[in-house]
Amino acid sequence: MTRPVFITPLVQLVDSPEASAVPLAQVASPGAQLRLTGQEAHHARKVQRLRQGEELDLTDGQGTRVTSVVVAGREGDLDVRVTGVLTEDEPQPRLVLVQALAKGGRDEAAVESATEVGVDGVIPWAASRSIVRWEPRKAEAGVTRWQRIATAAAKQARRAWVPQVSQVQTTRQLAALVKELVEGGGIALICHESATSRYSAVIERLGSRLARAPQVAVLVGPEGGITDEELATLVEAGGTIIQLGDTVMRSSTAGTAALVALNVALGRW
Repeated sequence: MTRPVFITPLVQLVDSPEASAVPLAQVASPGAQLRLTGQEAHHARKVQRLRQGEELDLTDGQGTRVTSVVVAGREGDLDVRVTGVLTEDEPQPRLVLVQALAKGGRDEAAVESATEVGVDGVIPWAASRSIVRWEPRKAEAGVTRWQRIATAAAKQARRAWVPQVSQVQTTRQLAALVKELVEGGGIALICHESATSRYSAVIERLGSRLARAPQVAVLVGPEGGITDEELATLVEAGGTIIQLGDTVMRSSTAGTAALVALNVALGRW
């Protein structure tokens, strides 16, 4: 069984006279004793019920993975001894999910499953047919909620990198991002049933360009679909329409399905 992962950008040094928290990546070295505090310490002790001698991983969510063993637990804290440190490079190309806001929690389900299969970034999209609306005062809370979901899913998947959730984009703003992405050598794939080529054919056609791209974005519309106007705008910006088989998937599953195929094509899986 793999070691449980706990995400903690900051830790305390057990032997330090100062109680201030310091970045995990700066102080983790074999033999060092670190103190895990707060919610992650509670989860390790009360939920996972880790005991002295059991192994776990700490990560800062930015590629640092620290293998360690439990030394002692006290009320609210967990002391561990570092047994190894690994720095994992950010995957290339970066895989990004552009997920339209959707009702019934389907957009949140998409963020969760996409994180589990390896997405590296998430962009919320306020599409024309999105029933859910993030008004300006709600946008910050929405992004925070999605980030919390992505962080929890990364922890579940034992990832050292936590995908970052960007600010919500309108279709016009998204088109500008797509244009910038494509001009920089990236690829934007739009999930839409009007595609004339199967996804496998598009991936084959992209060939080595796919592996060389700094970033590959998958765009998924809301439950009502992407409007003709939006589709034309995104294609004009440089997006490529893809068809995920003969069925029409829900907004919550299309992005994850597309990402799975990319993982295989890129040799990640």
